[in-house]
Amino acid sequence: MTTNAAGAPRIKDRDRQAILKALRAGVVPRVGLQHIQVGRKAEVAALLNDLQHVSEGGSGIRFVIGRFGAGKSFFLNLVSTVALEKGFLVARADITTDRRLHGSGGQARSLFAELMRNLASKAKPEGGALGPVIERWISEVAHEANGDDASTERLLAERLRPLQDLVSGFDVHTVLTRHLKAVRQGDELTQQAAMRWLRAEYDTKTEARRDLGVRAIIDDAEFYDYLKLFAKLARIMGYKGLLVCIDELVVLSHRLASTRARAANYEAILRMLNDCLQAQVEGLEIVFAGTDECLADKRRGLYSYEALATRLAPNEFAKEDFVDLSGPVIRLKNLTPEDLFVLLMRVRDVFASGDQSKHLLPDDGLHSFIEYSRRTLGEDYFRTPRDTVMRFIGLMNLLEAEPSHDWRAALGQVEKEQVAPTASAEANAEPAPDDDDLVEFNL
Repeated sequence: MTTNAAGAPRIKDRDRQAILKALRAGVVPRVGLQHIQVGRKAEVAALLNDLQHVSEGGSGIRFVIGRFGAGKSFFLNLVSTVALEKGFLVARADITTDRRLHGSGGQARSLFAELMRNLASKAKPEGGALGPVIERWISEVAHEANGDDASTERLLAERLRPLQDLVSGFDVHTVLTRHLKAVRQGDELTQQAAMRWLRAEYDTKTEARRDLGVRAIIDDAEFYDYLKLFAKLARIMGYKGLLVCIDELVVLSHRLASTRARAANYEAILRMLNDCLQAQVEGLEIVFAGTDECLADKRRGLYSYEALATRLAPNEFAKEDFVDLSGPVIRLKNLTPEDLFVLLMRVRDVFASGDQSKHLLPDDGLHSFIEYSRRTLGEDYFRTPRDTVMRFIGLMNLLEAEPSHDWRAALGQVEKEQVAPTASAEANAEPAPDDDDLVEFNL
């Protein structure tokens, strides 16, 4: 790794631009997280233990809980980056009203399709890795069989035999075999059809049977079954397992208008929770992210579903400074003012591409900016760092564009208005109309 004179790592211009543009917009960068990571040591260690267990054939499930802007999405990205380095496949998606865990109109299939489109590997960390991963593995199987067609098909069938005990395992075998033959024959249409099937993009079984000769498609009813199947397939292909990160869990609790729809989605979560905790799955780690209200609201949140409330209840003996991370729930601790100061120092380093001699703002300026944030954003300015970081990026952009501009004058000219939060399902405090609201109606 290239370093500057002080020994600090240099930051590539591509990573620098990606980090700064994402932070300025209030979103989490997909690259360069190591340059701005602060705190969360215990929480990351807990997920690392989970990944080690999964790599040995186990499974796990976590619920990352924190207030809006507390860094849940950043934490998911950080865990995803670590998982990729350790040899996992990573699938990520956000829940929306049209993409959720349970539905009867294609909502669950849509969520699965989004996960597969965003599938990442170490070679393709930005996503879109499903095709390359499948093609590389099939090529390895063909090479091991010395290129002989019959031997390749027999070896492929032998490798996929463990899938036969799972839902649609035989269909996956059929699709991959058709893909193998299509590659051999140069049939691009069939190759594309196989990828469409694996990405859950077929709407009808008739179309899939016509193109691939399979009688099943990935639909709403088998969403979780196919996650288990793909986790098993990932291990067969030589990966440690599959990490599934699902953000915006608050959509289920505060955006779904139907009590019945919420209960069905919570039941799907319960099934995942039971399977993963009882070691009924191999090679799968699921991480959900949501707000405190999404978890603890006894009327709309996960605690409104009694079975989940029992399993996700906190350790009653974990008080004061003791944090129990052995359970499924990880509550992100608030950043301290010291953590925020270190974060701003690292953002300053990113602006300077890791060269300390090119800092646009001295340490005194950092202290003054933090004091300014405390005055304008309130005493809790460090608890949700998103707004503070967005303001800091704005200040640094000004100093970069006008090197002669005095940072003291800049801090005096910034408007004393809180930065509007970025678009997110969690930012909307108003719940959707609910068919059980009448329980609060009094005559």
